[in-house]
Amino acid sequence: MGRASWEDEEARKMEAGDDTVGQKLDAGALFVLQSKGSWLHCGYHLTTSIVAPPLLSLPFAFASLGWAAGLTCLVIGAAVTFYSYNLISCVLEHHAQQGRRHLRFRDMATDILGPGWGRYYIGPIQFLVCFGAVIACILLAGQSMKAIYLIANPGGTIKLYVFVLIFGVFMMTLAQLPSFHSLRHVNLISLVLCLAYSFCAVAGCIYLGTSDRAAPRDYSITGDTHDRVFGVFNAIAVIATTYGNGIIPEIQATVAAPVTGKMFKGLCLCYVVVVTTFFSVAISGYWAFGNQAQGTMLSNFMVDGRVVIPEWLLLITELFTLLQLSAVAVVYLQPTNEVMEGFLSDPKYEQYAARNVVPRLLSRTAAVAFSTTVAAMVPFFGDMNALIGAFGFLPLDFAVPAVFYNLTFKPSKKGVVFWLNTSIVVVFSALAVVASVAAVRQIVLDANSYKLFANV
Repeated sequence: MGRASWEDEEARKMEAGDDTVGQKLDAGALFVLQSKGSWLHCGYHLTTSIVAPPLLSLPFAFASLGWAAGLTCLVIGAAVTFYSYNLISCVLEHHAQQGRRHLRFRDMATDILGPGWGRYYIGPIQFLVCFGAVIACILLAGQSMKAIYLIANPGGTIKLYVFVLIFGVFMMTLAQLPSFHSLRHVNLISLVLCLAYSFCAVAGCIYLGTSDRAAPRDYSITGDTHDRVFGVFNAIAVIATTYGNGIIPEIQATVAAPVTGKMFKGLCLCYVVVVTTFFSVAISGYWAFGNQAQGTMLSNFMVDGRVVIPEWLLLITELFTLLQLSAVAVVYLQPTNEVMEGFLSDPKYEQYAARNVVPRLLSRTAAVAFSTTVAAMVPFFGDMNALIGAFGFLPLDFAVPAVFYNLTFKPSKKGVVFWLNTSIVVVFSALAVVASVAAVRQIVLDANSYKLFANV
């Protein structure tokens, strides 16, 4: 069968509800992962899932690494993830041509590594990473809302958890968008927003760094040898989490046939935005604040409750950040939606039949309510998210793609590709272990300051 006819047949099967293994698609794959998008839509989804407000933490990572190591890690992160995401795409296209189109990360692991790996490792880790990202987005959005409130009303007494709950209610509405493909316009707006707040943040750094109020800058790495070593691995975990995605197969599943080459185009669009935002924010932020860079760059724009850049600039930066967080949260909610819809909906009925709409409404509302409750109760979730990033994003996005590629294509052990992939697996698996230990250590050190519903 020729490529064109195979692609037409693949599209017909997806529309009919048959997957290429000869089994019926469950409701999660059929309704949430609809294959209707173009490469541009793919680029929008990729950009929203990668270029998110955690990039404002890059100057903080540089504070533990310094200029040379920071820039090196940033370049390596970009190169390895772009390469790894293309490896996953190649593997997906190969298996689809063999009559086994994979729509989910756990499907790939089950077919390539065996059912145990898909069910007990890849599936749970992906779910943990994605749901952790949803909780983190809701918490960050609450903090942005509180920052806007305090700028407009200095000395205000409304607690953080109130803003988290307000954003959670908004997310309950946004979560009802039925499929990943239905987010394409939301994610186009998200792409514009990430560029907007990044450029605003850079402008704030330049303004502050060149003003008379600029503090003396120190680029030395502080702390004793023990703290510096753990600081390096914490910084690597921050950078890895910033580049993290974890849902490449699900994004490629939204692309309409023919799929060949569309993911590469989408990744190219995404990484133009990645390079533009990540490097400008990291370099300008570290240049302006040195080793005093805080966990998020926006915190450096306020000193003792006083805004040190033009107030309007900080306001619109916080607003752009807040709006994009809603798009990022709903993107990372898709794997949860797909799992719940697979359990609760019936593919024999139409997507918008009452039989499927009611469980969809209730399950998605419950998922957002739970994540909002966790975000409100545990405002120190950032420490735990570092652990999730080290334990989840590093293996999923750096190591696993190379394993999938080597097992699928079996490149020659005398060739460069095999040893490059093997080196990536070994190095980033080791980094995942060490960074996880460093993240646990940070949780232990900060444990005394933890308080439920804290107003941070």
